[in-house]
Amino acid sequence: MDARGSRSSLAIARVDARGYQWANRGTAELKTFSDAATESTESSGTGAGGTPATRTGAANAGAILTIDLGAIRENYRRLAARVGGATRCAGVVKADAYGLGAAEVAPALAREGCRTFFVAHVEEGLVLRGFLGAGPDIYVLNGLPPGAEPDCAARNLAPVVNSLEQLTAWRRLAARRGTKLPAALQIDSGMARLGMSPREVNVASSDPGTLDGIELRLVMSHLACADEPASPANEAQRLTFERLAAMFPTAPWSLANSSAIFLGTAYHFDLARPGAALYGINPTPGKPNPMRPVVRLAARVIQTRELPGGTGVGYGHIHRTEGPMRAATISLGYADGWPRHAAAGAFYKGVRLPFAGRVSMDSIILDISALPSGALAAGDLVELIGEHQAVDDAARLAGTIGYEILTGLGHRFHRRYLDD
Repeated sequence: MDARGSRSSLAIARVDARGYQWANRGTAELKTFSDAATESTESSGTGAGGTPATRTGAANAGAILTIDLGAIRENYRRLAARVGGATRCAGVVKADAYGLGAAEVAPALAREGCRTFFVAHVEEGLVLRGFLGAGPDIYVLNGLPPGAEPDCAARNLAPVVNSLEQLTAWRRLAARRGTKLPAALQIDSGMARLGMSPREVNVASSDPGTLDGIELRLVMSHLACADEPASPANEAQRLTFERLAAMFPTAPWSLANSSAIFLGTAYHFDLARPGAALYGINPTPGKPNPMRPVVRLAARVIQTRELPGGTGVGYGHIHRTEGPMRAATISLGYADGWPRHAAAGAFYKGVRLPFAGRVSMDSIILDISALPSGALAAGDLVELIGEHQAVDDAARLAGTIGYEILTGLGHRFHRRYLDD
């Protein structure tokens, strides 16, 4: 089955926006989570990496992942407005739209007017073309692996060429086909990850035949420290990029990722490439998040119990109760992408319930002593990501970044997609 057919087979549990304004709902948040358990018996969306979500209802799932497509579209509008009309705004949907399902996210962005998309791998681009149809531009950030050129050309993908060798392979295919092929050219302006060195840029720009058969749609680079506004590396990279990109005066330029959009207009150029900010991750660390939250994750309580003082809890007994403790075990673990050494907690009706002991593969033990006795029972849902704990909060407590939390979310969740 092709990607378009695969998408059409995915049932989307759509819920209207009533009650989905976090600031106005208060403790109704978890009632909504509980209601979700009886709403649908259909699959909804895809798991990380495009894996189909389990085709069962929410009542059968250990956890529910709610993804607000309307919030993603709103974030796109905010970012597009910030860069202004002279700068186009793309959408980065690599890693299955940061784990949230490119089959749903990319068409939602397209409905908002996004016409340029970025993925990491050729295979991601081939699948995305099926979701989006022939119109939008799709760029492949990791460029052209040897042997991938025919597939890339057949689906009109534009590789982000990172070396003279990739450029030569693409040019030779264009000559064999007798047609121009689209490409972007990436300059390594100081991150030392991907892109042409200054020497290679000089070669590519000085030899008129180097770009024969190539429709150069974009010259781009990537900042290493965009989330650190005071870093001198940002200005140094921008100046290097401007100097080298000027060797291709007719091509549009692109430098800004999510955080660089907030560094100022000097970084915007012709095309901005937000990714994480679309999905609610704060592009301005240390400041209030200008993005609308996108994701909620709720896990089901499997069992509650009373533990006496001195009880060892979980693997290795790294947690030992100091006195009597009420505990709840929830159906979420590191197999679902939750970091094993996370020091986070869950929330129930606004009350924080700290983790007790290590995260297991399929479960986490919570200390629920702060709740009234009997307030939490098997089958109830507790919040891991949502109103009281954003993605960035969970990441900080786990010693990682929001990107890693989102992209690691597994395929065992029941996925619900909201839209305005």
